[in-house]
Amino acid sequence: MSFFSEFKEFAVKGNVIDLAVGVIIGGAFGKIVDSVVGDLIMPIVSKLFGGLDFSNYYVALAGQAAGLPLAEARKAGAVFAYGNFITVALNFAILAFIIFLMIKQINRLKKDEPAAAPAAPAEDIVLLREIRDALNK
Repeated sequence: MSFFSEFKEFAVKGNVIDLAVGVIIGGAFGKIVDSVVGDLIMPIVSKLFGGLDFSNYYVALAGQAAGLPLAEARKAGAVFAYGNFITVALNFAILAFIIFLMIKQINRLKKDEPAAAPAAPAEDIVLLREIRDALNK
């Protein structure tokens, strides 16, 4: 089998196509969640903590002046942007929670599959049961 025919067989399998669709939908869903977190949730969190903006917390590593916005401090040199990390970690936690709620709801909406009927006993078992029942009479 040639390399290209092997690749074609791999690429057109259902699992690969399902994965590609999942990645595309996941990317779009990620943008939606980023907007929910950045535009709706983080302003509320910021308000609860007295107007803090976590994304602008950093430690200047190249001697930048204190109080610069993170973008300007980065232009001036290296920074340890721990506030940006806190924001990204919080976004991840919220995303994971939202996905958990979605999966929980999907599982609840799924129909319970009917229990499989027990398999019929083998012929020899049926024969032995008939002999047992005949002996008991």
